[in-house]
Amino acid sequence: MRVLDDEVLGVLFTEARTHRKWLDRPVDDATLRRVYELARWPPTSANSEPLRLVFVKSAASKDRLSPALDRGNVEQTMTAPVTAIVAHDMRFFELMAKLSPSRPEIATRFGSLPEAVRDRLAFQGGTLQGAYLMLAARAVGLDCGPMGGFDRARVDADFFPDGRWKSNFLVNLGYGDPSALRPRAPRLDFAEACRIE
Repeated sequence: MRVLDDEVLGVLFTEARTHRKWLDRPVDDATLRRVYELARWPPTSANSEPLRLVFVKSAASKDRLSPALDRGNVEQTMTAPVTAIVAHDMRFFELMAKLSPSRPEIATRFGSLPEAVRDRLAFQGGTLQGAYLMLAARAVGLDCGPMGGFDRARVDADFFPDGRWKSNFLVNLGYGDPSALRPRAPRLDFAEACRIE
């Protein structure tokens, strides 16, 4: 496998920033489809793919989302071209026969796990895929503003009333205003965060 050059690594990691202010530039549906097409390929447990997304674009849907947001997140979300509700499917295992055709028994195995274990797998895989989503968005030229400050129960009641999907976090997507960026915050050094044993 080839090693990515520093320019590409910068786009995905070292130069990418969390945006809170957005340029008045729409994101078309084809770009959102491309983001998902990329984000669906990296690994999840047994290829379970529990990620579910709602791309909130319309004014009506933004109005539905707004009351669930923490006060500090309202403006950045309402002005973002798109807000992705990153969720996971609590019954993801029902699609395992499609996702693991070479192992048809896995759908039964996952379905028979204790509910708490399935819930953890759904949350874990959906979180992984949410991170992949942000990398995919950056790869196609979008900026991201992830956030956790919102009322999940309210979002779930409004957007997922059947209870099958559960929200995890939000990601504002669009073209960030670089003039509004805060100074870059530091990160932990390897020795502070890692051990090799």
